[in-house]
Amino acid sequence: MSGAKIWFVGAGPGAADLLTVRAAKVIGEADIVVWASSLVHEDVLDYVRPGAEVLDSKTMTLEEVLDVYRRAAAEGLIVARLHSGDPSIYGAMQEQLEAVAELDADIEVVPGVTSVAATAAAVARELTIPEVAQSVVMTRMATRTPMPEGEDLASFARHGTTLALFLSASRPKRLQAELLGGGYAPETPCVVGYRVTWPEERIETCRLDELAATIRAMKVTMHTLVLVGPALGAQGTRSHLYSPGFAHTYRPARTA
Repeated sequence: MSGAKIWFVGAGPGAADLLTVRAAKVIGEADIVVWASSLVHEDVLDYVRPGAEVLDSKTMTLEEVLDVYRRAAAEGLIVARLHSGDPSIYGAMQEQLEAVAELDADIEVVPGVTSVAATAAAVARELTIPEVAQSVVMTRMATRTPMPEGEDLASFARHGTTLALFLSASRPKRLQAELLGGGYAPETPCVVGYRVTWPEERIETCRLDELAATIRAMKVTMHTLVLVGPALGAQGTRSHLYSPGFAHTYRPARTA
C-alpha cells in the first residue's frame, strides 16, 4: 500500500459539535478535505489542520472527485470526504467506494448523526413508542430519482408507523396526498425540519392534512426533513425493560 487513505466521513446534520470524536480526528489529520458547501455547514472546517487542501465539491463532477482520490493514492495522501448526515443514507457514497476500491489506498467509513436523529431530538420526541410504532422507515418521494417497485409512499403509509421523509418537500401537495392516500389519518402528527442544528434552523409541527400548507408557508424545499406518524404525538407506553416485574440478563423480576 502507498500509505494513502480515503475516509468517507459523516459530517452530521449541521452543527460542528455534532461531529463524532472520530470524525473530528479524521478531518484534523487529513491532507485533503473534500466537502460540499451546499450540504455541510462550514463550521466543520474548523477541525481542518493548517496547510491542508480544502476542496468544495458543490461544483465538481464525480469524475473530478475521483481524480482527487487518484492523486491521493499516487502521492500517499489522506483524504477526508465529508458527507452530510450519515454517508450510508442518500450519500451517493457507493459509486465512490467502488471506484476507490481499484486504487492503491485504504478505505474507511465514519458514521454520522442523521438529520432524522437531530430532528427528533429538536422536538424531544421518541420515534418508537411501544404499542404505537416500533419501526422507522427512511424514504423519499419519487421525483427525478424513481423509486423501486413497492417503495411508493402509499405502500409505506399503510404500515402506519413512523416515516422519515428526505428530499420530498419540493412537491408538498403531492406528498400530503400520497400519505393520506396510503391510510394515515388526517390528524396524524408531522414535523417539518429545515436545516436542523444550523443557525437558520426552522421547525414546525402540524397535522398531516395541514402538511402541504405548512411546507408552503415555510417556503422551504431543500435541506428539509419531514417526520410523519402517530408516535410523534403519542404518550409514552411503559417499556418492559424497566418494569419491576420484567426479568432480564442483568436484573431478576421483582414482585414487591
